[in-house]
Amino acid sequence: MISVSEARAIIQQHIVTLSPVLRILPDALGYTIAADVFATVDIPAYPQSSMDGYAFSYTDWQQNKSLLISGEMAAGTKESIPLSSNTTVRIFTGAPVPPGADTVVMQEKVVAEKGILTIQDDQLQQGSNVRLKGSEIKAGELALPSGTVLTPAAIGFLAGIGVTEVLVYPSPVVTIIITGNELQTPGQPLQYGQVYDANSFALAAVLQQYGVQQIEVIQVPDVIEQLNEALFQALQKSDLVLLTGGVSVGDYDFVTRSAEYCGITTQFHRLKQRPGKPLFFGTKGRQMIFGLPGNPSSVLTCFYMYVLPVIMGMKKAGTGLVQQQVPLSQSYHKTTQLTHFLKGWYDGQTAAPLGAQESYRMRSFAGANCLIEIEEKAERMEQGALVTIHLLSA
Repeated sequence: MISVSEARAIIQQHIVTLSPVLRILPDALGYTIAADVFATVDIPAYPQSSMDGYAFSYTDWQQNKSLLISGEMAAGTKESIPLSSNTTVRIFTGAPVPPGADTVVMQEKVVAEKGILTIQDDQLQQGSNVRLKGSEIKAGELALPSGTVLTPAAIGFLAGIGVTEVLVYPSPVVTIIITGNELQTPGQPLQYGQVYDANSFALAAVLQQYGVQQIEVIQVPDVIEQLNEALFQALQKSDLVLLTGGVSVGDYDFVTRSAEYCGITTQFHRLKQRPGKPLFFGTKGRQMIFGLPGNPSSVLTCFYMYVLPVIMGMKKAGTGLVQQQVPLSQSYHKTTQLTHFLKGWYDGQTAAPLGAQESYRMRSFAGANCLIEIEEKAERMEQGALVTIHLLSA
């Protein structure tokens, strides 16, 4: 067995960022930009009013104090008509400011009578309420650098400067192979000796949560020939393969043998941790293969601790769960020289281990908002001792 820190280091050494692909903007949320994006036009493309009001020449107004109303400019107006001296034009938010005008006064600060505009705004300055051409961004200027994660605001910004598609690092293609003669599909009658499959549902859900869309789930019995074929086929089309069950040392634990059959190089098998001690990690070229334990709590814990950093590294979107150092709300004692990952609750100040920590129990995991990491060499952690927690995303 190797330590948790050794396992993390080995996995990190084998993460390879996937080759960039073009994605249309509506499908790019959460992806990381793989090349600098530059503006191709000035935005705004013309001086633009930021208010409903009146556009005029500030100098004219200073000289005359009242201006002749000579028409209007609405948003979407395609004609650019220069403003005559000593005149003003009714204008609306987003409309082009006509040539000859440089200032807009909001409609609440004027009196318009018999075609004459009188301005009543002591704070008005030249250029007020006018968005200058290129004030958002100028043609040729860097809009977003490579490495930017596309948030809703970033996507809105790119759409607003006319971008339709971006080069991004894609999410991996993932195959989930669920093994076990005892597994039954939820919704079907549970026979003696059977358990419902929870792992494929949990893994597919957490993959989708982190932006993985291409997911295939395959269920195979504990028959090595069928597992060999399923793993071989998965390697033909996937960047990442996740197997659950069959990674221990029992008579029906075939994952390591199937990995060898398929030409996978074992990087490690078995860790000094609980839950998830029999975790398997292997590689084949740039492909990464994880043999996760069969117990549902172990599966999800190992995913968060080891698989998620791989996915984030492949799509160049970070390193995994956010970590914090926080005090324990109660003491915790362990008798094994293993790193413990405890399902926990963080209240914003302290972290508390939840009940039902056994690896087969998911009820407590369903109510957890963090995993509490208790280091391998620690034995008794007193109340108030600092521990690392891994925050589970909502």
